[in-house]
Amino acid sequence: MNKTELAKIKQEALEEHIPIIMDDTLEVIEKLLQNRKVTKILEIGTAVGYSAICFSKFLEENGVIDTIEREEDRVEKAKENIKRAEVEEKVHIYSGDAVEVLPTIEGKYDMIFIDAAKGKYPFFLSHALRLLADDGIILADNVLYKGYVMSDYNKHKQRTAVRNLREYLKEVSENPNLETEILEVGDGLAVSIRKKDEAI
Repeated sequence: MNKTELAKIKQEALEEHIPIIMDDTLEVIEKLLQNRKVTKILEIGTAVGYSAICFSKFLEENGVIDTIEREEDRVEKAKENIKRAEVEEKVHIYSGDAVEVLPTIEGKYDMIFIDAAKGKYPFFLSHALRLLADDGIILADNVLYKGYVMSDYNKHKQRTAVRNLREYLKEVSENPNLETEILEVGDGLAVSIRKKDEAI
């Protein structure tokens, strides 16, 4: 990985107000990945490729990241950034809406990172559970959503997103085959680890 280019990619995204993974959230995920053997990662929500590039350094040899992005201009920018960072052989981008792309994906992933439309998190979870490897980990970013999820917030514009994020947290917390922790880093990170020898 070209760390100089990675730093430039991060700075450009911040300057252009493109949402990328927050530093403290990334730090927590990196600590989780350091102690895991990760061969396949699925990312729902590529943006400009920053998080996928960061995750790529934790892949085992010949490991791969599949990442989904619906905005065409971001797909092109992500491809450019991934090449700049010299990880194009490790990262594959699906161009399209995750709601349509996810049902077409097969196989098992050691880690699934959800960071896309907040109102679709329960749908993403249903496929994440289907695609998660034994002892795999699901990470969902922005689950506290500016504090709205844990408050009495009921503003119409964000109501659906807040309701569906609450549903997501309820599902991962109550699923007997997952061990879930909700961390107050960044805008909230839900860490759900599949219990060993359990089938969901």
